[in-house]
Amino acid sequence: MIQVEDALNIILKETFPLGAEKVAVLESLGRVLGESVYGGRIIPPRDNSSMDGYAVREVDTQEASPSNPIILDVIEDIPAGSIPKRAIGIGQAARIMTGAPIPEGADAVVKVEDTRQTGQRVELTVAAKKAENIRFAGEDVREGEEVIPAGTVVRPAEVGMMAALGKSFVSVYQRPVVAVIATGDELADIDDPVSSWKIVNSNAYSLTAQILQCGAVPLLMGIARDNREDLLAKFRPALRADVILSSGGVSVGDYDMVKDIMTEVGTDIEFWRVAMKPGKPLVYGRISGKPIFGLPGNPVSTMVSFEQFVRPVLLKMMGHRFLFRRTVQAVLKEGLDKQPELTYFVRVHVERKDGGYVAVLTGEQSSGILKSMVRANGLAILPKGVRNISSGERVTVQMIDDSFNMTLNPEYFQER
Repeated sequence: MIQVEDALNIILKETFPLGAEKVAVLESLGRVLGESVYGGRIIPPRDNSSMDGYAVREVDTQEASPSNPIILDVIEDIPAGSIPKRAIGIGQAARIMTGAPIPEGADAVVKVEDTRQTGQRVELTVAAKKAENIRFAGEDVREGEEVIPAGTVVRPAEVGMMAALGKSFVSVYQRPVVAVIATGDELADIDDPVSSWKIVNSNAYSLTAQILQCGAVPLLMGIARDNREDLLAKFRPALRADVILSSGGVSVGDYDMVKDIMTEVGTDIEFWRVAMKPGKPLVYGRISGKPIFGLPGNPVSTMVSFEQFVRPVLLKMMGHRFLFRRTVQAVLKEGLDKQPELTYFVRVHVERKDGGYVAVLTGEQSSGILKSMVRANGLAILPKGVRNISSGERVTVQMIDDSFNMTLNPEYFQER
């Protein structure tokens, strides 16, 4: 039996990013850039106004105040997208819209709220300061500048910047295809007739959802029955994927055949059983360089094992540099006893309280109680070497859902 951290080190040491591919800029959202993005043009392309108002010469406005307005001649209207036709001279101004180019001779913009126009003249009630309300050419992006470095996770801001730079396609790391095999004679699919001796194959769906949440591509292989022929019929075609996951059939029962089947299809088994709860009967190996996981069959064990081992692998293959969930220190409300040789991952709901975090168990911690995962937004990590955790003791919690961090006024949720 291998410790959690040792298992993770073995897996990640053997995992490398996939190659890059070109995608349309909108399809890059959430992906990792495989190339740096440079400024092929300056942004903005020329000096322009950041306000609706009047382009003026600073020197002409120095005495302006509400009690002593300065009057200037308006020689031109400059809408956004147009080109100024006249230069601003002594005692002159141009009416200008946000984003419009600054006319020659002007060195400031007075916002419209501080003016009053009458016919072809405008009264200024404030003095302008040089460069006020002007966006200068190249102040956002300089030509040749590295704007977005390779390895960046693309967010809406990066999409907008690439669009501004005219980059319609960009190189990103490929997304791994992940084969999902559920095993067991007891399994029924989601739409099969209800039976008291069958269990709905929830694992394939939770695993698929976890894969999608990572940004990888699931490949559902269906249910493999507990016999050699059916297992081989599912495992062999699954080998075309980049990662292979199975759930169930990895314990020590007479019908737990997955480890043997993995070996038969050519897998080099690297370890079996991890010193953790839930998720101890886990098999990991490599086949033609591809990671293959035999995950436990109980639904919570399946999801927790994915979180600890498969998720970091998929993220690394997609070029991510931050592979692990955020952790917080929280006060555990209930005490717990545990086996000292195992690391426990306890389902908790974390809340903010008195400037810190409080973690409350989400109910029965059996590995078959999926509802405890539904109610959880974190996994409290109880380390090996510890026999019990007292109520009120501080623990490390791995956050699997950070949405709890935003506390909104209940009135926002009232129906209209």
